[in-house]
Amino acid sequence: MRVSEAREIAPGVFLLTAGTGPMASNLYLVKSGAAWMLVDAGWAGSAQPVRAAVERLLGPGATPVLIALTHIHPGHSGGAGALSRLWQLPVYVHPAELPMAAGKYVPEFSMPLDRWIIAPLMRLVSARRRRGIEAGGDISDVVRPLGPRGELPGVPGWVAVSAPGHTPGHVAYWRSGDRVLITGDAVVTVNLNSLQGILLGRPDLAGPPRYTTWNWRTAMESIAVLAGLGPALLAPGHGQPLGIAVVPRLRGLAARRQGLRRRSGQRAGAPKAVWERLRRRLPKRGLQQ
Repeated sequence: MRVSEAREIAPGVFLLTAGTGPMASNLYLVKSGAAWMLVDAGWAGSAQPVRAAVERLLGPGATPVLIALTHIHPGHSGGAGALSRLWQLPVYVHPAELPMAAGKYVPEFSMPLDRWIIAPLMRLVSARRRRGIEAGGDISDVVRPLGPRGELPGVPGWVAVSAPGHTPGHVAYWRSGDRVLITGDAVVTVNLNSLQGILLGRPDLAGPPRYTTWNWRTAMESIAVLAGLGPALLAPGHGQPLGIAVVPRLRGLAARRQGLRRRSGQRAGAPKAVWERLRRRLPKRGLQQ
């Protein structure tokens, strides 16, 4: 699978894209002091190209100190196991993601695509084949839970912020010093809920794809929480980085999706009052809510 060359989008934040077209997903190589971390790991087939891209940037034999996942979905965690074992380093996720780390179907954490397609297909294959598929996605031997405050060992300046909905334990990674926010699929800049967005990839600030989202209402509430951080640069899991009017655009997206606007000639609430209600959902520190 093709992986783009690393491109610096903020000081010490490099974007790589695994795949092309609607299957492309972003990952980020991030510098903190003398250390580096990889945020998300692309598809399973992108592990070796990612390794090569990282070596071109850091130098032969140089590696990150850890891999931090926004969530466990194949386009973001597929390469994590191979890279972790190759580099001999841990993979960090929110504790709520741990049940999915074994690569098995977890009904209570399932999304529409799981229920409509993946689970029915898995029931059709042999038990041996099913075990092989599950083993290929198993990262339980290398995965570690993030700390209660979202801290990342050896990577000062960055913290995980809880942004559930797309998956139960989805997080974003936040650098408050210059307000850089790596959002995974909590917010993307291409509308994967429209055929035009999928086929043409036109820029469009949007929530996660519904068909791969565990809880849509919770996902929309998380957009408001991320807007409350006040990001200056949004680095999404799909699409291009956004650095213009990020906060008002996120607030507008959250308000539209939660129905906080005029309906039937009545106001849902004054804009300031509405935003204050959403702002109260902002976690005080990291993963604590």
